[in-house]
Amino acid sequence: MTTIVIGGGPAGMIAAYYSAIYGDQTILIEKNEKLGKKLYITGKGRCNVTNNCDVNDFFQNVISNPRFLSSAIYGFTPADLMALLEANGLPLKTERGNRVFPVSDKSSDVIKTLSNMLKTVNVDVKLNQTVLDILVENGQVTGVSTDLGDYSCDKVILATGGISYSSTGSTGDGYKFARNLGHKVVNPVQALVPFKIKGNYCTDLSGLTLKNVTLNIEYNDKRIVQEFGELLFTHQGVSGPVVLTASSKINRLDSKKIKMWIDLKPALDEETLDARILRDFDELKNRELKNSLNKLLPSSLIPIIIERSGIKENKRNNEITREERRKILYLIKHFTLDYDGLCPFTQAVVTAGGVCVDQVNPKTMESKLVKGLYFAGEVLDVDALTGGYNLQIAFATGVKAGSNL
Repeated sequence: MTTIVIGGGPAGMIAAYYSAIYGDQTILIEKNEKLGKKLYITGKGRCNVTNNCDVNDFFQNVISNPRFLSSAIYGFTPADLMALLEANGLPLKTERGNRVFPVSDKSSDVIKTLSNMLKTVNVDVKLNQTVLDILVENGQVTGVSTDLGDYSCDKVILATGGISYSSTGSTGDGYKFARNLGHKVVNPVQALVPFKIKGNYCTDLSGLTLKNVTLNIEYNDKRIVQEFGELLFTHQGVSGPVVLTASSKINRLDSKKIKMWIDLKPALDEETLDARILRDFDELKNRELKNSLNKLLPSSLIPIIIERSGIKENKRNNEITREERRKILYLIKHFTLDYDGLCPFTQAVVTAGGVCVDQVNPKTMESKLVKGLYFAGEVLDVDALTGGYNLQIAFATGVKAGSNL
């Protein structure tokens, strides 16, 4: 039996490995000049390969179709992946949030390990070759057509990724192939992506990192997101862990109905914060307001808070009224962000949406429409939060697709 795997990312590489282990003659076709091009840049070049959490906890971090992934994740757990990589010579470590990285902190070592695994089972890797079409006769896969010729096969594993970071080769080819073969594709949208924010103040704040803040998001005046952690201002808007997580929860909502704000001091309730501000003002009675908030706020934020309050920046603290002080308090607890949508796919870590899982067998990853056609990884309508979960999904679905059960 001959299996062709399309796509040399994590899902494709591990699918090819397991396919060969199960005895298939396996060909892996990758249009780039090397394998794992997107994997190379994940985790800021360190490659967060999985999350060393309990399997039940894993599903709390899956955004789209967690039930579909049940068989794949239980069948190939984070512990299984870690054991496989370490058995093949890649030492791993677990860091904050159970995030797993290679000890070397080099994503290239992950790619090297997976590439060596392919060699040990004689996978025929074809680089710099682009698949143009999947050949099907009478509802059964018969081969693939590429820019360098055709190949006959009994099974095709589609592991072409999504459309995030298109420069790495993720250009949505898999969606086109799936549609051509009758599959429904859930509209792809950006996930784990920064926000665009209206106004010029983000440019002024660019590079500022806020730690231990809470990002709050309302939709139709109902709070739907409350994320605590780190937030970063960029030239376009905001990024950082709390923003990336929130993006995957609002990426299909009408931006006009979204309101968001930052609680800059979530550890202090309003009464405690008010007492703190009052104490600071009493200690600095004759100082101007613009020079009085340094103990509470980063210096670059102070002019914006004062401007929004409507209080003159050179007003002395002993002249500030209770009402004015309460305005400052409110702005610290409700620093509003005028949401202007998601940043483009070029900045998205993963793609949400993809091949509709209703048309895929969750126990094998085989298409319910075309015999011999399988799917693995980001091409499917599955996505999760940041922390190694998306790579684990890619590996687990790849194992399912590659294993001839």
